[in-house]
Amino acid sequence: MTILNAITLKQLRALDAIVGTGSISQSADLLGLTPPAVHSQLRVLEEQFGCALVNRSRGERFEATPAGAALLEAFETTQSSLAKAVDRIEAMKNGMAGRVVLGVIGTGKYFAPSIVAGLKKTYPDIEVVLQFGNRDRTIADLAAGKTDLAIMGRPPRQPEVTAYSMGDHPHVLIAPPDHPLAQGSRALPAELFAEHFILREPGSGTRLLTIRFLEQLGEGQPFRFTEMESNESVKQAVIAGLGIALISINTVLEELKSGRLRLVKADNMPIIRHWFVLHRADLRPNPALDTVLDFIRGNGPQFLAQRDIRALLKDQG
Repeated sequence: MTILNAITLKQLRALDAIVGTGSISQSADLLGLTPPAVHSQLRVLEEQFGCALVNRSRGERFEATPAGAALLEAFETTQSSLAKAVDRIEAMKNGMAGRVVLGVIGTGKYFAPSIVAGLKKTYPDIEVVLQFGNRDRTIADLAAGKTDLAIMGRPPRQPEVTAYSMGDHPHVLIAPPDHPLAQGSRALPAELFAEHFILREPGSGTRLLTIRFLEQLGEGQPFRFTEMESNESVKQAVIAGLGIALISINTVLEELKSGRLRLVKADNMPIIRHWFVLHRADLRPNPALDTVLDFIRGNGPQFLAQRDIRALLKDQG
């Protein structure tokens, strides 16, 4: 058995008390032990190291030898680390510390960083790892246990989840400001269907919604489209005049405010869906996860800029 494996905290506390009080009897009173028990702890510790750890100075007071001082220095560091660990464990038990992986669909990148920043400010000891992906990727990570929580639109059928609404998630039709359908009049279904649409890539929830919209609009007829791999690409394609798009309003707030894009008025627009924060139904939430979940649920409308969205829809709708 190595010395390191043989050392106990009781032995180190005895040594610390002996050097601190300078007396075996006073150390016994401090530790709630008998003097022979304290002396035994010291004797065993010195036998393990094979050297004296204390000496009697003038006046019969015990003082640490250089070896004893080195050991006590290490004990002080150990006690400090243990105290920090105890505090951290208590914080974890109370939901004030821990690690939570948050998966967010790509559309959520326009507000999810603000959520994480708010969490970091409010709960600095909770580490929130942010992972972005399209709908299929986010669901796959949730099913595989790679993420603890997820933010998305429509909750998946599999895996089974427990979902909480964060707020409205309007989807709108966008076009360049000089487009004929962006001049204020309500577009007819035939006019919309005749347009070239910009779609997201397969696996995107926005793509699925757009396809369903166009299939209903054209009653199953083929439609013209160009595929893009991100919301940013979709926006730039629309701004450039390549077509129009059905997109989450959260992704185009700044462009609509600045006039680089305009809303297209049409029947049944905007399409109101919901943002959800969810976790697997079989997941047993820990205190840190509960804290993050409560924070997101309680502040959802603020992070989703719902007041700005309502004002924008009223202004351009």
